[in-house]
Amino acid sequence: MEVGDVANSVELKEEDVILNNILAVSVLSETLKTTLGPKGFDKMLRDSYNQVAITDNGAAILAIANIQHPIAKMVVNLAKIHERDFGDGTTTLVVLVGELLKRAGDLMQKGLMPATIISGYIKAQKKALEILKELSLDVRKEDIFNIAYSSLKGKLSDEDAKHLAKIATEAITRAKDKENILISYRPGGKIRDTVLIDGVFIDLGKRVHPSMPKKVKNARILLVDREISTYIPKGTKFVMNDPRSVRALMEYKHRLFYTVASIIKRAGANVVLCEKNIEELAMFYFARFGIMAVRDVEKPVLKLLEKATKARIVSNVKDVNPSVLGYAKLVEESKIGLEEIMYVTGCLNKDVVSILVRGGSEVTAMEVERKMRDLIIMLERVYKSKRVLAGGGACEIELAERLRRFAKTIPTKEQLAVEAFADALETIPKAIAMNAGMNVIDAIISLRYEHGKGNIYHGLDVNDRKIKNTYEAGIIDNYVSKRQIIRAATELAVTILKVDSIIAKKPKPKKKPVEKPRQIFKEGKIDLTEAVRESRQVLKRIEKMNL
Repeated sequence: MEVGDVANSVELKEEDVILNNILAVSVLSETLKTTLGPKGFDKMLRDSYNQVAITDNGAAILAIANIQHPIAKMVVNLAKIHERDFGDGTTTLVVLVGELLKRAGDLMQKGLMPATIISGYIKAQKKALEILKELSLDVRKEDIFNIAYSSLKGKLSDEDAKHLAKIATEAITRAKDKENILISYRPGGKIRDTVLIDGVFIDLGKRVHPSMPKKVKNARILLVDREISTYIPKGTKFVMNDPRSVRALMEYKHRLFYTVASIIKRAGANVVLCEKNIEELAMFYFARFGIMAVRDVEKPVLKLLEKATKARIVSNVKDVNPSVLGYAKLVEESKIGLEEIMYVTGCLNKDVVSILVRGGSEVTAMEVERKMRDLIIMLERVYKSKRVLAGGGACEIELAERLRRFAKTIPTKEQLAVEAFADALETIPKAIAMNAGMNVIDAIISLRYEHGKGNIYHGLDVNDRKIKNTYEAGIIDNYVSKRQIIRAATELAVTILKVDSIIAKKPKPKKKPVEKPRQIFKEGKIDLTEAVRESRQVLKRIEKMNL
């Protein structure tokens, strides 16, 4: 808020403003808690256009929810950033923020000052990150598949989860970067019809002329980001009711597109992929020269084709030469159902791959595509960091146990805050067990018992409802994501606990509507009634003045 606005603002001072902020975040936390874990429930989302989606993704749920509270909006923004950067852990992050604040509220009601809680939380966060690094393990060859499978298991059928995990693992292993992977969906078929393509596909890609070749081997590809259409020089005039002018225009177009097609053919191109429209006469000459042409190629796809084929996007026919062309072993038009699709495979850059997601309905295909996008982001982080954690709540339980031991070494009231931090972390395996239909008390006691014996990698396997070494069982967590969750949740909780009042700008006072002068003349005619009334009022004023 500007300094000059202070005079025009009102401070909303309330003794329990911190508790109100905590309550706002706790509502979000409790809403998302039931989606946590492989057996978590889904939420049905409906936007303002009555479009429906079903998802368990925390960021997607928060994005469509009508949230007005400013503190709750901070949590939503944090969740969006985490989803964008890590692809997984959004729900865990929101739940942890809510639990940290809820326990801070309990301590405040017992008389502990916010400053003491903040100091204790910061100490607990620092210690937790140290412990987390000790608990992390080197990535094994099979861990990338296991972490993908763990993320999907319980949300899809076992066979579907394995199929998608295998595709995602192969894609990230080959591409090494999410920017080299194109993901799109096509409704229809089964989830197991999802395929990994060696190269790039153009959804709804179709030859612009039926006489063009349907399949081109050893394709030399030209990428264009402008319309291939007629350019009329400035100052040129055509009189359309004059046959000679019309004939001159058509002759000009024929010469123009013949020249364009000749230049492209002479450069060696036999495939043209255009981001925008291709004029009909240009289609004719491309077909005549045996060139396959596709229009309306989306810009991101064109950019990826540039990377895959090692072509260079051009905007002017003058720039067309052999050096700007890309290469692919095969460009082929095919069909899925009644709609066309174009495959560009065997490209020079082997790192570029595509995932074509399938699903029985539009809603299913969209949700599987979202899962695959998040999965690729998550696997990229694992692939680059080369560190993982035992999943199933194993790291949270071990963190909680060690933080409680650490709290006993603190002689001040901060000890209570560190213990509250440990309790908040333990909420994660509790929610996973509850959503899986397990007895929460029995599950947590069993986990504490195993970790007390030194079995630090024991966690919950919700599929067979047993406590086991989750690392050996292939239930894996993302170390980089978990580290960021602890760091970001603590920082946001501390920020919220520092807010002791809300200052809102005063609404500007409404201006009184200006009374319009009475119109005696209406549409050029004299309104006699109004004129008589005005004259009587003038006479009364004159009488009062004794004139």
